[in-house]
Amino acid sequence: MIAHLRRATLALTAAALVSAPLAAQTAYESVDPMIGTGGEGHTFPGAVAPFGMMQLSPDTDTGCEIRQCYGHAAGYRYDDPTIQGFSMTHFSGAGHSDLGDFLIMPVAGSDVALEPGDPKKPGSGYRSRFGHADETAQPGYYGVTLSDAGIRAELTAGQRVGVQRYAFAAGKAAHLVLDLRSSLYNYPGKIMWSSVRIRPDGTITGMRETRGWAPARKLYFAIRPNAPLAGHAFFNREEKVPYKGFQGPSRGADDSAQLEGRALVARLDFGALDKPLEVKVAISSVDEDGAIANLASEPGDFDAIRAKTRTAWEQALGAVAIDAAPEEKKTVYTALYHSLMAPSIFSDADGRYRGPDDQVHQAKGFTFHSTFSLWDTFRAEHPLLMLVQPEKKNADFINSLIASQQASPFGILPVWQFQGRETWTMIGYHAVPVIADAYMKGLKGFDAKAGLEAMVKSATYGPYGGLDWYMKLGYVPIDKEPEAASKTVEYAYDDWTIARMAKAMGQTDIATAFEKRAANWRNSFDVKTGFLRARKADGSYRTPFDPTAINYGSDYTEGNAWQYSWFVPQDQAGMFALLGGDAAAVKKLDAMFDFDNSKIDYSHAEDIAGLIGQYIHGNEPSHHVAYLYSYAGQPWRTQERLKQIVDSQYKPTPDGLSGNDDLGQMSAWLVFTSLGFYPVAPGSNEYVIGRPFVDRAVLNLPNGKRFTILASNLSDANRYVGRVTLNGKPLDRVYIRHEEIMAGGELRFTMQATPNKAWGASKKARPFSMSAN
Repeated sequence: MIAHLRRATLALTAAALVSAPLAAQTAYESVDPMIGTGGEGHTFPGAVAPFGMMQLSPDTDTGCEIRQCYGHAAGYRYDDPTIQGFSMTHFSGAGHSDLGDFLIMPVAGSDVALEPGDPKKPGSGYRSRFGHADETAQPGYYGVTLSDAGIRAELTAGQRVGVQRYAFAAGKAAHLVLDLRSSLYNYPGKIMWSSVRIRPDGTITGMRETRGWAPARKLYFAIRPNAPLAGHAFFNREEKVPYKGFQGPSRGADDSAQLEGRALVARLDFGALDKPLEVKVAISSVDEDGAIANLASEPGDFDAIRAKTRTAWEQALGAVAIDAAPEEKKTVYTALYHSLMAPSIFSDADGRYRGPDDQVHQAKGFTFHSTFSLWDTFRAEHPLLMLVQPEKKNADFINSLIASQQASPFGILPVWQFQGRETWTMIGYHAVPVIADAYMKGLKGFDAKAGLEAMVKSATYGPYGGLDWYMKLGYVPIDKEPEAASKTVEYAYDDWTIARMAKAMGQTDIATAFEKRAANWRNSFDVKTGFLRARKADGSYRTPFDPTAINYGSDYTEGNAWQYSWFVPQDQAGMFALLGGDAAAVKKLDAMFDFDNSKIDYSHAEDIAGLIGQYIHGNEPSHHVAYLYSYAGQPWRTQERLKQIVDSQYKPTPDGLSGNDDLGQMSAWLVFTSLGFYPVAPGSNEYVIGRPFVDRAVLNLPNGKRFTILASNLSDANRYVGRVTLNGKPLDRVYIRHEEIMAGGELRFTMQATPNKAWGASKKARPFSMSAN
């Protein structure tokens, strides 16, 4: 992708010389929220503030069966022809889904449908056709024309509010349909209960409880239009169902001021309007009053909220100043944008929130955040936030994790949490490296003692994921626990980060115990085959063994032996030694990237995308692998592989992400890689140097200093690093330390057309490994 962008830029040079110079696009203007909304990216195009509580976005389909909903995990899919409505909550790039809460759809005229209808049959319901030519998406703003009704719909969002603006045709009666049945990954029985009522001041409030990806999730809403209601009707669309001896409510209209049930739809009537209808919405996990207070916490109309959120995005994106060709800037700045959505704010304006114990808690001295996709985001997303977000924001994330552990019925840190509820999705205890990495990098503003205690409790809770067997045998046995090989190596890495933090805190007993556990990856590494393999409790390896096999619930998590055998970030040197040394490791890395997949079918595995041989960029276990050539003394091979990955896996189009963005991890990988380095082992305080993909970048660091990255002679032909200097002095090692970045300064790459095979080749130039340090 970078190659053809540079060629296109050169082709325009002659025209540029004879035309007036154009102002360079700002960071804000470079973002394209449509990137990732097609293909397998699972991003949404709607309005959200940085880490905002509201993700107000269009849903093009919510009625699919759960096993067919994968492509609609974010509610919106670029190639769909209709919009069903606009809901308040969404994940960005998740591989599974939920949310899509409180869908609102504007309707014009006298005939108001209460069902969404069939997208293949125009006019069969309240959904509407739309075209991308009438669509605008910017950070904090989305606009579209609903062509069937002739309504212009606009969305914006603040920290805790979302505002919708609907322009109806003159003389047409304006209505809103509020469909409390609608949800992402919907299925019969998901909506456990809901309610809606109109308060004396015209504010519409209500709630619903859902049983989806997270159990018993309660969410409340408050809706305040800028025009008075001319009428309304509430409907319970549930078929008559016996409720403990009496018949359920009918499907007819109810014009009372409130209604409860499991299939509620509200019709809100405003009559003909002489100006656009604005609707401000807020949510709360606590109660309706919390949602009303959140409404009041951000005063202003649509334009005021939009302007404030634009300023917030300009400031957040301004943490990285990039000089590059326009399309390159678009791709990288959109990646940065996608990295700044989660973890999202979840506490109300007064600090209250509902925790993992389903009880209301008070955040004191911090803002509680949720939406932690930790199996994904511990790798690059959270390390990136340490460089581009203020210390207070990162401390909020850590305090939220610790508060969640303290409120957990099981006493452990979040695994995959959203809206305060635990889903138990994925493996590992990866809140641990997030906390450890932050501590090792000097983050203040949280209780380190409480953090370490939470980490140890999570790593020693026997009932979780075969940990009791892991602590007993030194590995997770496959005949006792699924995905055992993956769990063994991920636990071992997490244990190493506990040891690092404990040692830095002077807790030597904890450090010694967990450093020993950090070597447990060796107990599942089969030297004979050269692969990580699942073992049984009796010590034997499970057979038959196929290193290319990918089956959910088997030996590995969303991957196979080819990807997981490389997951030893804390001791790549030790792993390379078991393979037979540097040359053997490089040979195996090449075999992975060059593998012929022509006879392998992975169509059953929905998360497997972005294949380059057996390297799978569309899923996280592979994300560090291209950087491993540097651990074998051949960083020039890392440079080659990074070029191959960036060119094939990212582009500035709706299908521009090869796999799920996973709450920013895919995007954070690109941001780091474009800058020229990557955190292979969070907790080490080192970033492995790759090669830059932008001409110049400046990190405006949270401590007020600036760190500049320059790529001299960068071009499609000059893809290799010839020389690296740090603050004008030659840098012969293939890593840079966190404290060197935070001190400010300049990292300069001199690029060339041929590899410099001598640079970074010595053992002393290599990044941290337990066996080598």
